[in-house]
Amino acid sequence: MSAAFQDWMKTIQAGMENDMSAYLPAASALPQKLHDAMRYALLGGGKRVRPLLVYAAGNLFGADAAALSRAAAALEMIHAYSLVHDDMPCMDDDALRRGKPTVHIAYDEATALLVGDALQAQAFAVLAEADTLPPARQVAMLRLLAQAAGSAGMCGGQAIDLASVGLSLTLEQLEQMHQLKTGALLRASVVLGALAGKDLDAAELQALNDYSRAIGLAFQVVDDILDATADSATLGKTAGKDAADNKPTYVSILGLEPSQALAEKLRLEAHAALAPFGDNAQRLRELADLIVQRKA
Repeated sequence: MSAAFQDWMKTIQAGMENDMSAYLPAASALPQKLHDAMRYALLGGGKRVRPLLVYAAGNLFGADAAALSRAAAALEMIHAYSLVHDDMPCMDDDALRRGKPTVHIAYDEATALLVGDALQAQAFAVLAEADTLPPARQVAMLRLLAQAAGSAGMCGGQAIDLASVGLSLTLEQLEQMHQLKTGALLRASVVLGALAGKDLDAAELQALNDYSRAIGLAFQVVDDILDATADSATLGKTAGKDAADNKPTYVSILGLEPSQALAEKLRLEAHAALAPFGDNAQRLRELADLIVQRKA
């Protein structure tokens, strides 16, 4: 990982922290507990992979900075809401997230439920206020975000995940689940960033879709590897939980070494998908490397 890439990441991450804080209600505004919990869930932690993808794709197409900020924040709000709900007792029942108590532990279950609901609503409000974009493209971006977050995307993947506990899935079924649960929002990050710059032609969209498919699967493969090999302190969440909960994973189906080989194969596929964009797609290539080579 080059120093230039690390500096670029730190700049985006710091900027997103400031922007997202500004897009949220103040903790002192009524209802104070809810607004404080929203800020607890969203700020001060996380790799910000989705915002980084938004900015990398946006830079490829000369996107408007204000639109990128709003698209990135909206995606991170959707992601944060999903984590808050995933951690609740009715879902994965986890007590640790990003190295600190989960929202339902730090506050209470009812507040955690409302935090997720409010962050989801706030995401669409933030993106709807990206008024530097042509209206038709802004509507397309809102539609894409809704589809990626809903039953045909992230929520649908989570439903399949919950229904698959204790079952023996095929590799194809596992991939289908994770293309929805994880991949849909990562694809939205890439495409929303690009749309903040221009309307995409068919070839551009196909290349970005191929890249997104590869990194979406790779992200989950690596998550499964880390769940099986890293400790809770490193991950910032409870390690070994998938195995304890009897969930199907790439490691449980393929084994550890084949899973590692698959992650590397997907990294190379992501690089190949970006060939039409040449050197201008370097940040997207580096993010594919980060997704596969991360340790947490």
